[in-house]
Formats: sequence, structure tokens, C-alpha cells
Amino acid sequence: MRYQGIIFDLDGVICSTDEYHYRAWKALADRLHVPFDRARNNLLRGVSRLASLDIILEKADRSYTKEEKAALAEEKNGLYRRLLADMGPDALSEDVSSTLRALRETDLKLAIGSSSKNTPFILRQIGLEGFFDAVADGNCITHSKPHPEVFLQAAAMLGLPPEQCLVVEDAHAGVEAAAAGGFDCAAMGDAKDDERASWHLNAFSDLLACL
Repeated sequence: MRYQGIIFDLDGVICSTDEYHYRAWKALADRLHVPFDRARNNLLRGVSRLASLDIILEKADRSYTKEEKAALAEEKNGLYRRLLADMGPDALSEDVSSTLRALRETDLKLAIGSSSKNTPFILRQIGLEGFFDAVADGNCITHSKPHPEVFLQAAAMLGLPPEQCLVVEDAHAGVEAAAAGGFDCAAMGDAKDDERASWHLNAFSDLLACL
């Protein structure tokens, strides 16, 4: 096989939590009387929670302290987790589920590389707790994408160098992070046509042809 390991982003690749994120950010923005819509929400894709908050607060009519921002970020996360409570294994599409099963039957090592601190909770909700050989997430990194730290951490946890791993991403910030870390990247969704990617997926199952 061309690769020894695959590192998956979580949100937008394995499952979609975009609507939950949007609804939580929208509720917070409305409370703060800050303009926020789905178009602006697209700027938050692949971005950390605090960086996302900074983007939202660019439209605010006042400035916020570091402490206030930390409290607002926690408020948003509480809203988000309450929404995620309704998420279950049916959040996995058949395309994703069958492809993951096929990959699990190979010798490939599989990992998650996500900036989200909610990664363990989401994996548990969708029935994939313990499925991956390694999970690198926002709980064990200091730099969010487009910094490559989370992918480098995942590769190290798999015991593989970047050139032996393929990153699967749906956000331009994630593709940039993969390129910065020396990884090949299979891009899908919003990032499908990103020129920095080595592979361009129309469907998750197209990943099988990259191997």
C-alpha cells in the first residue's frame, strides 16, 4: 500500500457537527447582539473555538477581555454539548461506515486528528469510541489548524513518519496543516478542489482508490 496510516479529521469527514456548531454559535451571538449568519459561520470551519469566537466578535460593538472570551467560549461549548446529546450512531452515513469497516480489515493504522476538545465525546456518541488506533485532539495540542501539530501528534502516536500517512480533510485550514506537516492529503467537501491536496474525493469511499 502507498500509505501505512490514515489520519482523519472528525467534523465534516467522519460525521457532520456543523449544524450543531452553527446553532450554538448563533445562540451566543444573538445573546450578545452580534450579527451572525450561515455565511459567516463558514469562516469558522477547521478553526479552534477561541479563534472562532474572535471571528464572531469582530462584529461586536465592544471589546472583550481574555477572561470574558474564555467564559463565552465555555458558554458556547455548553450549548454545543447539549445539542450533541441528541447525536447517535445514525450520524454516520453508510458510505463512511462501510469504508471505515473496509479500512479496519487492512493493515493500515487509523487515527483521528481533530482540533476539537469534544472529540472523545463525539466518538462515544457515534459509536466509534476505541475504534481508532490513536486520537489526537484539542485536548493534547497547543496550536490549532492550520498549524500541523495535531497531525504530527497523531502520526507520532501511530509510530509513523508524516510521509507514510495520508490526512483526510474537508477544510482548507486542515489541508494547509497537512501540507505544512509534510503529509499527503485527501480533500473532500468544501476543500475538495484545494490545489495543495494530493487527492480530491467526491465521496468518502473514494478514499479506497488512494491506497
